[in-house]
Amino acid sequence: MMIVLGYLLGSIPFGVLLTRWFGAGDLRSIGSGNIGATNVLRTGRKGLAAATLLLDLGKGAAAVLLADALFPGTGPIAGMAAFLGHCYPVWLKFRGGKGVATLMGIVVALHWPSGLVYAAVWLGLLGALRISSLAGMAAAVSAPVSAAFWGRIDLVLLLLGLALIVLWKHRDNIDRLLSGTEPRIGKKRG
Repeated sequence: MMIVLGYLLGSIPFGVLLTRWFGAGDLRSIGSGNIGATNVLRTGRKGLAAATLLLDLGKGAAAVLLADALFPGTGPIAGMAAFLGHCYPVWLKFRGGKGVATLMGIVVALHWPSGLVYAAVWLGLLGALRISSLAGMAAAVSAPVSAAFWGRIDLVLLLLGLALIVLWKHRDNIDRLLSGTEPRIGKKRG
């Protein structure tokens, strides 16, 4: 029950819906074609990008908190399902986002100190380097490390698995990082 609820909640494609509702076009035909906040930012609509980020983060947190409220102890499995729903939504032929914001929401809801580390790594690297993919991947990898540091061994394998999926979803970005062609936030491609 919590797996289905988490998946369905996670599979709501907020980036696609917001850009469509506010006349910014079909997000899947813009920039990278991704449904997340970074690609929404490429539409030039910062407000929509911020809303997408918050809603994607919120759906991860909501899945965990709702599951734990209804059936205590099921938050981690519902969070995992929400993450998979975001990355592989049935509504979009299983072509979803890369999971960075949704994972942050999950981490915050499961263990807020690890969530703070995640946010610090993500925002710190994004501010310093202006490379969204690198900041997101580093933040995802920080989650299992931080959970282990804080003694939340019960969360380490789950967060490690989700971080590996984030890395997998960023494989094209990794290739561009290695070749020095990965774009920075605020700079035009070309």
